Amino acid sequence: MVYFLTADGGTESLRARIYDISGNCLGSFSCPYETKFAAGGQAEQDPSSWWKSFVKASRGAIEEAKISGDQIVAVAYATTSCSVVALDENGDALRPAMIWMDVRASSEADAVLATGDTALEMNGNGAGPVSAEWMIPKALWLKRNEPQIFNKAHRICEYQDYLSYKLTGEWVASLNNVGLRWHYSTQRGGWATSLLKALDFEELQGKWPQRVVAPGKIIGTLRASAAEELGIPKTVKVIQGGADALIGMIGLGVAQPGQLALITGSSHLLFGVTDAPVHAHGVWGSYPDIVYPSRYIVEGGQTSTGSIINWLGRLTGGPLDFDSLNAMAEELEPGCDGLIVQDHFQGNRTPYTDAMSRGALVGLTLSHEKHHIFRAIMEGVGFGTRAILDAFTRAGYTNTEIIVGGGAAASRLWLQIHADTSGLPVRVPATPDAPSTGAAVLAAYGSEYFSSIDEGISAMVRPGVHVEPIKANVAKYEEIYGRYLALYPALKDVLSK
Repeated sequence: MVYFLTADGGTESLRARIYDISGNCLGSFSCPYETKFAAGGQAEQDPSSWWKSFVKASRGAIEEAKISGDQIVAVAYATTSCSVVALDENGDALRPAMIWMDVRASSEADAVLATGDTALEMNGNGAGPVSAEWMIPKALWLKRNEPQIFNKAHRICEYQDYLSYKLTGEWVASLNNVGLRWHYSTQRGGWATSLLKALDFEELQGKWPQRVVAPGKIIGTLRASAAEELGIPKTVKVIQGGADALIGMIGLGVAQPGQLALITGSSHLLFGVTDAPVHAHGVWGSYPDIVYPSRYIVEGGQTSTGSIINWLGRLTGGPLDFDSLNAMAEELEPGCDGLIVQDHFQGNRTPYTDAMSRGALVGLTLSHEKHHIFRAIMEGVGFGTRAILDAFTRAGYTNTEIIVGGGAAASRLWLQIHADTSGLPVRVPATPDAPSTGAAVLAAYGSEYFSSIDEGISAMVRPGVHVEPIKANVAKYEEIYGRYLALYPALKDVLSK
């Protein structure tokens, strides 16, 4: 038997898992690390804690799987995207990493957007946004505010690239990350050199890893020090992964044009596969080749989804009794007796791209109770997802189903509401963790057990829950959706004054 070591480096912890060639998870182990927050939207982590967690979690997963380290043939991993690190020649951090949620570089993001460069076609067809979370704004902040660190940095790269160096000694970047958030494009010849020139920031390109490796391709084999720390052979192949949500698409089996992944949690991320480029206002992407060769990824997202449920718990003195709330909410008719929620509690990412938009509960009466608000939040989030899907359709991309991963996949009611508000079937694969399963597929493909990522998905990703839309509910929600759409323009002027 051969086995694959995977890791999912998240915001709060790194989880390692062991998979076999059939996609079964045999062992799992998680190690937390600390995030330090400071005023001005700062959020930092110590990169050395990522590596320590990787080593400890990997050894723990191997032990739980009850296998020998000699049976590991390949390792692949997914990490948070836009977690930017400044490293010296030895791969040691010169300062804490600015993780994805660090948004101190807002003025630098504005400067990037103001260039109007053709590389910004990927961001709402040039209309934006450019996020303070992304690589170039963060690197520009570093140059402006900590020039001594910027000048000393041998490499400025991401969490993913840091692990790759620790494992192999090779400086490489993932095509997945650079194509998604660094404005790199395989169709424009690679790096966004004109954008850097417009910013008078051309020296950044020299600090990036110059070798770009696509997901599923071999980076190298383990260097001796890494093999010794992990307790696995030096012959183990290190296979490129990428951003957790995008590698999660593979773990969900979302690979063919017309399929769409809905990654749920505190927010919603929507990634669709298409065989032709799509660029439009209100749509991010489309990004060529970043997950699958010769296919494009189109992106949308909602900034606050599961986090609104958490807000309701805080507001009512939580924790919420989900079993009870779900049971009562299921008894309600679509529309919650006239209550509509606008889901923009932290602004709107797409399709409006309006950071100043805010949430609203409209139609409240004294007869409404907690379970009405609970269901109305789910409906509002479902409508927000539908608005993104409509923007995709206007841009020329349509999907035939929604494949869900993340926390919301555990709620049958939430799944049914998404099916009914969108009018599309919803599927949840039988996978313990989409990013880790996706990494396992990449590890197996990269070590030549499968001829393609598609073949790996067929062998390692299995079907699970399937939810069909209820026709009567679809018709009811169609009318309510029109009223939901009317809220944004009606409230925009009120909230901006």
